[in-house]
Amino acid sequence: MEEALKEAGHELVFKALVRNEEKEILSAIRKATKVSDIVLVTGGTGISPRDISVDVAKLLAKDTLPGFGEFHRSRSLSEIGYKALLSRATAFIVGKSIVAVSPGSPSAVKIALEILIPIADHARDQLNGVPHS
Repeated sequence: MEEALKEAGHELVFKALVRNEEKEILSAIRKATKVSDIVLVTGGTGISPRDISVDVAKLLAKDTLPGFGEFHRSRSLSEIGYKALLSRATAFIVGKSIVAVSPGSPSAVKIALEILIPIADHARDQLNGVPHS
């Protein structure tokens, strides 16, 4: 992830590895959104009872960006087949940040970055009220 960000002219400003516990995930998202325009949470997007990342991020969200999850599943379909439809990958607006929640596999994280990196600057401007040209 760090290399892909660097190559695109972006910087990783916050990184946390937390247990699959609501309080830890909430705390990490809160810290990340204070210092970053785009936050990527990896793992916890499936349908098992332990997959809680989407539900936790939703607690902080003021809005949802369904296109992220739709496109993520669409791209994943060609790699893993219909199992991609079991992913709850999505993105939210939390404060002035986009918080995307992606499956944690390396290929899923790569897809998430391929979606987020090209829109990062525009998203930051939009969330900060900067008119687009």
